[in-house]
Amino acid sequence: MTLRLEKDNAPLAHGPLVFIVLDGVGLGRGDAYDAWAQAETPVLDRLLKDAKRSRSLFAHGTHVGLPTDDDMGNSEVGHNAIGAGRVVKQGASLVDDALADGSLFESPGYAQIRAAYERPGAALHFIGLLSDGGVHSRFDQLEKLLRGAAARGANKLRVHVLTDGRDVPDKSAHIYVQQLEDVLASLRASSVDAAIASGGGRMHVTMDRYESDWSIVERGWKAHVLGEAQAFPSAGAAIEQLRQANPDVSDQYLPPFVVVDDAGAPVGPIVDGDAVVMFNFRGDRMIEICRAFEDEDLAAFDRQRVPDVTFAGMMEYDGDLHIPSRHLVAPPVINRTMGEYLAAEKKLTLALSETHKYGHVTYFWNGNRSGAFDPTLETYEEIPSDPTAFEAAPEMRAAPIADRTIAALASKEFDLIRINIANGDMVGHTGDLAATIRACAFVDAQLGRILDAVEQAGGIFIVTADHGNCDDMALRNKDGSPLRGPDGEVLPRTSHTLAKVPLCIGGPGLSDDAALDTDREDAGLKNLAATTLALMGFVPPADYEPSLVVHKS
Repeated sequence: MTLRLEKDNAPLAHGPLVFIVLDGVGLGRGDAYDAWAQAETPVLDRLLKDAKRSRSLFAHGTHVGLPTDDDMGNSEVGHNAIGAGRVVKQGASLVDDALADGSLFESPGYAQIRAAYERPGAALHFIGLLSDGGVHSRFDQLEKLLRGAAARGANKLRVHVLTDGRDVPDKSAHIYVQQLEDVLASLRASSVDAAIASGGGRMHVTMDRYESDWSIVERGWKAHVLGEAQAFPSAGAAIEQLRQANPDVSDQYLPPFVVVDDAGAPVGPIVDGDAVVMFNFRGDRMIEICRAFEDEDLAAFDRQRVPDVTFAGMMEYDGDLHIPSRHLVAPPVINRTMGEYLAAEKKLTLALSETHKYGHVTYFWNGNRSGAFDPTLETYEEIPSDPTAFEAAPEMRAAPIADRTIAALASKEFDLIRINIANGDMVGHTGDLAATIRACAFVDAQLGRILDAVEQAGGIFIVTADHGNCDDMALRNKDGSPLRGPDGEVLPRTSHTLAKVPLCIGGPGLSDDAALDTDREDAGLKNLAATTLALMGFVPPADYEPSLVVHKS
């Protein structure tokens, strides 16, 4: 199919367009733990004061194709949405589709899992939240995974269950355990050795997040891997007896347990040669346990024994750090991205970032497609990242990115320059507030240099972000107050946030009556492809989310 765009007979802009992604810069609370608000950022502050040409955008949850609006955005889905111009399924929806058509079991990740469990004596372990709450996992997906694996030669299955009581009614764990036992019984009737091996409550065992309490992961490791926890003849007996011992205990906080055989031996510790799959589709509470399996030099706790296993997640839970290294459901393949349309229109593009975000401004922007659509029209440049720790060198490579952008504008070679400045995200992940404030101030200074060059080139700019991160550097209580440790210290947040992100447009190439539509309440990253094409003088494709650029006198 030949892609073509219709020219706009009344374009709102002219000149080269610079599209700037300030990675991880959300619009936060503005309090002492909002690194961007605490930093000296006069450039973005000035842009945000222009009510005609600035607004906020959604960058998380269903607005970027994630299952729920409790799901934080990330760089992968953010750049997917920016480039695609429409919402693309992510997470649970992709897993549903992959299970329905069987493609999950044909994936490269599953092929390696299968090769492992087909070895004599090897077990296939599943670890995750036993629930149908649909926030982190779903029972029906686990059942399909178990039955699909058994149909494909897995004859020793072990499930390590994390009880919920949070996304489903409390004290309902025994219901889900019985449902699982019924599934496992039907598999045993088909000569498959299938059993629950261990478990515990989600807030007490395995499912920590944001590195707030590694002892939660350590308890899970001891139960799932080492087979060390209070022993019971079944998971049902464990829940019953643990509740008898403490009638007030929530499913969320059930102590760890292991299931043992008649001789008192654990039925399913994870050992060398086994295969292990995390069946949660949501990643925030899976990242640490994945690291426990895959990080060679993990110092968070003493693992005692690290089994040599073939390990996979349902999804890639952290695309920035590629955690885990193997997954079963691939990111979506997206066609007709703005990059493909612009290549078809013979527009010259420069895509630029440092190493940490190079794939985002190229691969993910292009709809999970490697390489250029037309190498004669597209220039992809990677500036090597500095190996120094982010908190020690929070400036990262923002200055060389600005230098190259300024040179590209001066060359008058490109119609579109798209760049990613990674500091707000990568330094924000360290949890070091002072370093992140320093990073934000430096990024703003480089932004100012770039916008000065846009002015000199007679061009236009878009400034936005892909998700929040540096806008909140503190873990929070339910009332929004900072969460404090045993000595009164504020516990640092190292994860992404649910914050909206900025959108600012400007430059001398922008018509005086060009403004942003501030009335569209659901505006998000999904609208930016159409906005970009409109600023470049084209009528966006009809199935793209609408452009946010409007005529306003």
